[in-house]
Amino acid sequence: MTETARVRRTPKFAVFIGLGAALGLLTALILTFAFDGGTTEQSAATGVVYTPTQVFGFLALFGVPIGIAVGGIVAVILDRVLAKRTREVRIEHEHIRTQD
Repeated sequence: MTETARVRRTPKFAVFIGLGAALGLLTALILTFAFDGGTTEQSAATGVVYTPTQVFGFLALFGVPIGIAVGGIVAVILDRVLAKRTREVRIEHEHIRTQD
Protein backbone atom coordinates (compact mmCIF):
# COMPACT_ATOMS: atom_id res chain seq x y z
CA MET A 1 0.00 0.00 0.00
CA THR A 2 1.43 3.40 -0.99
CA GLU A 3 0.51 6.76 0.53
CA THR A 4 1.83 10.29 0.29
CA ALA A 5 2.93 12.44 3.21
CA ARG A 6 4.23 15.98 3.61
CA VAL A 7 7.74 16.37 5.02
CA ARG A 8 9.35 19.56 6.25
CA ARG A 9 12.16 20.59 8.54
CA THR A 10 11.38 22.36 11.80
CA PRO A 11 13.69 24.12 14.23
CA LYS A 12 14.18 22.76 17.73
CA PHE A 13 12.48 25.42 19.83
CA ALA A 14 14.24 24.39 23.05
CA VAL A 15 17.64 25.02 21.47
CA PHE A 16 16.66 28.52 20.32
CA ILE A 17 15.14 29.37 23.71
CA GLY A 18 18.23 28.05 25.54
CA LEU A 19 20.56 30.02 23.29
CA GLY A 20 18.44 33.13 23.83
CA ALA A 21 18.68 32.70 27.60
CA ALA A 22 22.46 32.22 27.37
CA LEU A 23 22.75 35.30 25.16
CA GLY A 24 20.71 37.35 27.68
CA LEU A 25 22.97 36.17 30.49
CA LEU A 26 26.09 36.98 28.50
CA THR A 27 24.70 40.44 27.71
CA ALA A 28 24.06 41.05 31.40
CA LEU A 29 27.65 40.03 32.19
CA ILE A 30 29.09 42.31 29.52
CA LEU A 31 26.95 45.27 30.61
CA THR A 32 27.92 44.74 34.25
CA PHE A 33 31.63 45.07 33.62
CA ALA A 34 31.49 47.46 30.65
CA PHE A 35 29.90 50.19 32.76
CA ASP A 36 31.69 49.45 36.05
CA GLY A 37 28.84 47.49 37.66
CA GLY A 38 29.67 48.17 41.29
CA THR A 39 29.29 51.55 42.91
CA THR A 40 31.28 53.16 45.70
CA GLU A 41 28.67 55.75 46.57
CA GLN A 42 25.14 55.33 47.83
CA SER A 43 22.20 55.27 45.45
CA ALA A 44 20.16 58.48 45.60
CA ALA A 45 16.89 56.53 45.44
CA THR A 46 17.54 53.76 47.97
CA GLY A 47 20.61 54.81 49.94
CA VAL A 48 22.30 51.44 49.23
CA VAL A 49 25.71 50.65 47.75
CA TYR A 50 25.38 48.01 45.02
CA THR A 51 28.10 45.40 44.39
CA PRO A 52 28.93 44.12 40.88
CA THR A 53 27.21 40.83 41.75
CA GLN A 54 23.98 42.62 42.61
CA VAL A 55 24.11 44.70 39.43
CA PHE A 56 24.70 41.52 37.41
CA GLY A 57 21.71 39.90 39.11
CA PHE A 58 19.45 42.86 38.32
CA LEU A 59 20.55 42.91 34.69
CA ALA A 60 20.13 39.14 34.42
CA LEU A 61 16.55 39.44 35.70
CA PHE A 62 15.77 41.47 32.61
CA GLY A 63 18.29 40.04 30.13
CA VAL A 64 17.39 36.36 30.41
CA PRO A 65 13.61 36.74 29.80
CA ILE A 66 14.26 39.13 26.92
CA GLY A 67 16.76 36.64 25.45
CA ILE A 68 14.24 33.82 25.82
CA ALA A 69 11.60 35.89 24.03
CA VAL A 70 13.98 36.82 21.20
CA GLY A 71 15.08 33.18 20.79
CA GLY A 72 11.46 32.04 20.66
CA ILE A 73 10.56 34.70 18.10
CA VAL A 74 13.51 33.70 15.90
CA ALA A 75 12.45 30.04 16.12
CA VAL A 76 8.85 30.90 15.13
CA ILE A 77 10.01 33.01 12.18
CA LEU A 78 12.36 30.25 11.05
CA ASP A 79 9.54 27.72 11.39
CA ARG A 80 7.30 29.84 9.16
CA VAL A 81 10.03 30.20 6.54
CA LEU A 82 10.76 26.47 6.53
CA ALA A 83 7.03 25.64 6.31
CA LYS A 84 7.06 26.99 2.76
CA ARG A 85 9.56 24.33 1.77
CA THR A 86 7.21 21.43 2.35
CA ARG A 87 7.59 18.50 -0.03
CA GLU A 88 5.57 15.39 -0.59
CA VAL A 89 7.06 11.93 -0.37
CA ARG A 90 5.68 8.50 -1.11
CA ILE A 91 5.47 6.04 1.74
CA GLU A 92 5.11 2.30 1.32
CA HIS A 93 3.72 0.20 4.14
CA GLU A 94 5.06 -3.30 4.59
CA HIS A 95 3.51 -5.91 6.81
CA ILE A 96 5.90 -8.58 7.97
CA ARG A 97 4.58 -11.62 9.70
CA THR A 98 6.84 -13.79 11.74
CA GLN A 99 6.27 -17.40 12.54
CA ASP A 100 6.51 -18.30 16.20
